[in-house]
Amino acid sequence: MNNMMGIIKLDSPISKMKELCESRPVASLPIAGRYRLIDFALSNMVNAGISSVGILLSDKARSIFDHLRSGKDWDLARHREGMYYMPSESSDGRAPIGNLSGLYNNLDFIEHSPADYVLLSNADTVFNIDYNPVLEYHQSTGADITLVYYKTKTERDGLASVLKVAESGLVKDVAKQPKAEAGACVGMGVYIMAKEVFINLVKTAFERGGTDFMLDGIIRRADEYTIYAYEHKGYVARVNSVGAYFTASMDVRKPEIWEELFMGENVIYTQRKDAVPVQYKATAVVKDSLIANGCEIRGTVENSILFRGVKVAEGAVIKNSIVMQHVTLGEGATIENAICDKNVVISDGKVLKGAENYPLIVSKNAKI
Repeated sequence: MNNMMGIIKLDSPISKMKELCESRPVASLPIAGRYRLIDFALSNMVNAGISSVGILLSDKARSIFDHLRSGKDWDLARHREGMYYMPSESSDGRAPIGNLSGLYNNLDFIEHSPADYVLLSNADTVFNIDYNPVLEYHQSTGADITLVYYKTKTERDGLASVLKVAESGLVKDVAKQPKAEAGACVGMGVYIMAKEVFINLVKTAFERGGTDFMLDGIIRRADEYTIYAYEHKGYVARVNSVGAYFTASMDVRKPEIWEELFMGENVIYTQRKDAVPVQYKATAVVKDSLIANGCEIRGTVENSILFRGVKVAEGAVIKNSIVMQHVTLGEGATIENAICDKNVVISDGKVLKGAENYPLIVSKNAKI
């Protein structure tokens, strides 16, 4: 895999993510108690031996800088190659429309890379994959472009790239649809192609007015390429709405999904932070929950995920909720079916409840 470079594109905040992405891209959303969504895309590349990774920035990317820093925690802080930040602003300094502009403006970085292949990945998907078989598949088929996809087990809402794939793996059609039916072949936003193909695709699509890599670069020019698809049969969750984020977060509590994502040979790396172990006091009651280091539990936590530094006072109750870093619940406070962003303070006795399929969102730094 040393002959491959990686590019991770951070698309702009999604309107369906509401308050969760007002000040951060989807890629930096916290998940699974201690990780960020971008950790999956970046770790998958590092585990495959890719030593040169470009991060194509979007607007509001400060949280990405805070999390990735020099790339040291992914062994990408190097004198040669390593991790690079790729600015996406247009020449007038404004945020670009779509992702083609950013790729086009950074083609010099790609052209000067010694790599033969480019692996492009979104950063809004939870999955753990070995890219070595994908590259071998790409080479054996003689494809111009290889897409990685998965088959949905249930109907999935949200814009999706739906593929029609022949038994041979040849892609017969690609379409963007508002939702994916059960059993559909859905693109994961992962592409492998020769560097020359990638450069030609980006140049041609952008210089003819295109804005989106998938739509303008691949779908509208599909007849010009031989496209194959590689099926990933493991767990996949694309986070493109509040509901999808809530579902994916709750999924990782399941032992079989946690084991697949985090306990296999391919490690998912994240920023290291030293913290004391969880303190479970005498009055604590915890059931079927994921609790990160640094938490102090005196109340009840059920079917929930707590990130680092959460404090739950005696008599407080958390059910079916996601509670991010450094949230404090006062005595007798209750949250249920909710997503609490960072640094929230919920005072004594307050009760916050969302619907089972429509969680309540408490914005960052809120005091209630």
